[in-house]
Amino acid sequence: MSVSLKEHQIKVLLVDDQAIVAAAVERMLAPEQDILFKYCQDPTKALQTAIEFEPTVILQDLIMPDIDGLTLVKFFRVHPQLKDVPLIVLSSKEEATTKAESFALGANDYLVKLPDRIELVARIRYHSTGYINLLQRNEAHAALLASQQALAAELASAAEYVVSLLPEPINLGPVSAEWRFFPSAELGGDCLGYHWIDADHFAMYLLDVCGHGVGTALLSVSAFNALRSQTLPGTDFLSPRQVLTALNDAFPMEKQNNLYFTIWYGVYNCRTRRLRYASGGHPPALLFADNKEPVSLMTQNVFVGGFPGVAYEEAVIDDVSAPARLYIFSDGAYEVDRLDGAMWTLKELEAYLAKTPGAGGQEIESLYAFLQEMCGKPILEDDFSMLKVTLL
Repeated sequence: MSVSLKEHQIKVLLVDDQAIVAAAVERMLAPEQDILFKYCQDPTKALQTAIEFEPTVILQDLIMPDIDGLTLVKFFRVHPQLKDVPLIVLSSKEEATTKAESFALGANDYLVKLPDRIELVARIRYHSTGYINLLQRNEAHAALLASQQALAAELASAAEYVVSLLPEPINLGPVSAEWRFFPSAELGGDCLGYHWIDADHFAMYLLDVCGHGVGTALLSVSAFNALRSQTLPGTDFLSPRQVLTALNDAFPMEKQNNLYFTIWYGVYNCRTRRLRYASGGHPPALLFADNKEPVSLMTQNVFVGGFPGVAYEEAVIDDVSAPARLYIFSDGAYEVDRLDGAMWTLKELEAYLAKTPGAGGQEIESLYAFLQEMCGKPILEDDFSMLKVTLL
């Protein structure tokens, strides 16, 4: 972030009822072209004058009519606009007790008037420099905060855009599909989808780009669009092996700012109940059928984009028992730190899904709520995305 900091002039405000003292101080500062001087003779108007003048240092007498000098010090120190302005107390006596009380009330320095010109200018410059540094630090912090808020708004908008691309649930026919996507605090790279390739074949996929940020999301959306629109040249989208190979050729990490992604891609033939699938560095999908233990669906392929010319392999389940539940998810669904520091495991996720089958993806929402409670955070560290496909 580049911040243009405001230039602050050294500005001295003198509060003293004796005009002769003001004239002397003004003469001392006259040779200093970069120092602006203002005099306030009435201590009852000191606060308002300081607010309007915005001094970088205040010189204040201790013995004045109407308002005691130490009382005025207290007033300066409790005022929200003046509490940090350096305050140099001027006194006619060198008294340890008065010095101690002045410092206790918030004075920054103590001078016996009238001091030597060189010393006065040096102290004014020293205290003003510190205060100007504080002002510029506060300006930089405010600019940084505004930048972070703007970035957070942009990331939230980008996350909403990613969600808007995801398909509508399917509740009719031989296949139904539900999904839940909960972005992390930082924009991540999860994306999921499904569509009918033809009247018999249903494609489903979930990918996860490494890292977080806008670049990660852009790569995720680009790969997702290539799958959704089936625009990978020379690719049979009925073949998971060919799809992963084509994605690896289309998105080499050296052309994607060293980003890569993992993916699970499957094609289900609703007429023959044949399921072909391939995964590239991605967690296994979980298939629940016949009230048996879940079957992990994963192929030993590397992630996509890292190694040109890699031959990807696929696997097949020839006859999926009906009805069956298929869960496809990213590692954000189980790599979650508990409050005790231990990480939830894939086996524990399997057990959870086995115990809590639900209609309409309700078990996914329950799972997310469970993970929020387990880690003690309203938003998980990584994107949570899960696709549930019911094969009827």
